[in-house]
Amino acid sequence: MSESEEMAPGKTGQIIRIDESQVENLVNRKVKESVEETLNGLLNAEAVQLCGAGRNVRNPDRMDTRAGHYDRKLHTPAGEVNLKIPKLRNLPFETQIIERYRRRESSVEEALMEMYLAGVSVRRVEDITQALWGTRVSPSTVSDLNKKVYARIEQWRNEPIQGLHPYVFLDGIVLKRTWGGVVKNVSVLVAIGVNSEGFREVLGVMEGPKEDKSGWGKFLRHLKERGLRGVRLVISDKCMGLVESVAEHYPDADWQWCTVHFYRDTWNEVPSTKVKEVAAMLKAIHAQEDIEAARNKAGAVVEKLTQMKLPKAAHQVETTIEETLVFMNYPREHWRNLRTNNPLERMMREIRRRTRVVGAFPDGQSALMLAAARLRHMAATTWGLRRYMDMTRLREHEFSKSAQVTAS
Repeated sequence: MSESEEMAPGKTGQIIRIDESQVENLVNRKVKESVEETLNGLLNAEAVQLCGAGRNVRNPDRMDTRAGHYDRKLHTPAGEVNLKIPKLRNLPFETQIIERYRRRESSVEEALMEMYLAGVSVRRVEDITQALWGTRVSPSTVSDLNKKVYARIEQWRNEPIQGLHPYVFLDGIVLKRTWGGVVKNVSVLVAIGVNSEGFREVLGVMEGPKEDKSGWGKFLRHLKERGLRGVRLVISDKCMGLVESVAEHYPDADWQWCTVHFYRDTWNEVPSTKVKEVAAMLKAIHAQEDIEAARNKAGAVVEKLTQMKLPKAAHQVETTIEETLVFMNYPREHWRNLRTNNPLERMMREIRRRTRVVGAFPDGQSALMLAAARLRHMAATTWGLRRYMDMTRLREHEFSKSAQVTAS
């Protein structure tokens, strides 16, 4: 019977009442069981792969045998699940699914710290953790977690830099902090690099009063003391003091002015009605097949800008174009990744997104810690685990240049 139909005289009907809380609990329980079953299945599959054979299966290629399991709890958005971590007789079982000793999903610690820095009360943090992860975090736990997170981030921030990093990207971001009741700027300086195997790494992050020569000099000295070496090319914007600091600390390295920043600086000298036309002209310079063709094209662009009665833009191109063509001295396959600072700009936008909710930080250290936490989290994702460049191209390029010098 539909709700719009009237009950016939002499008939009795039953109204079915649905207890929404019971339905919700049932759904949550089913989701939790599904998560638990899936994770345990993945753990079991890892154990089978390490052993080289399934449980009670005879195989001449078997590497090890099972020795039971131990129980462990993990907090997830679906609630607390019980995991059965396999034990092997000889080989250590290091699962790739869940970090050793981790009791919560990877984003929990960062989320707790972000809530704390955003000014969320401890009681509210308790309520949020209860809703998100199925367990209530005590005030002392929040405080201890923040201390531990700060200590881990500080340790990560000062770890030695291993290996060579031919390509280095530098940039800074300005955040707000309160100082004596007044909101002031604080800069967070960031460096990422591409190592000799072609993988990206976060090389360093440091607080600076502002993006000037002293701030960049201190940051580059910090990187150098931690072991940053093998730098062939530095890519950045033309920030005050940055270029001089790079030349001071890495005199053998080339510097590439981000072409996007070059475009923007040139557009500032152009009426808005002509920006689109000038943009096409500038991009055509960096689309040439080699550096000599790019120089010729730049000369033609200077003449065209002069004819358009844009002397300031023409002067800008004429005097600074060489700073934007340095990437052409490196392997062609790397040009697309080297001519702009976009790889780091994307990370800075992510930091901005994560820090926007905080507004003004209580101090520069808090701003640094949250920015570093986001960078550390991103470095552990596919961002840092996927090969970014084929560095054999650089080695072949250097060998070819060396052979040309020897022949001449």
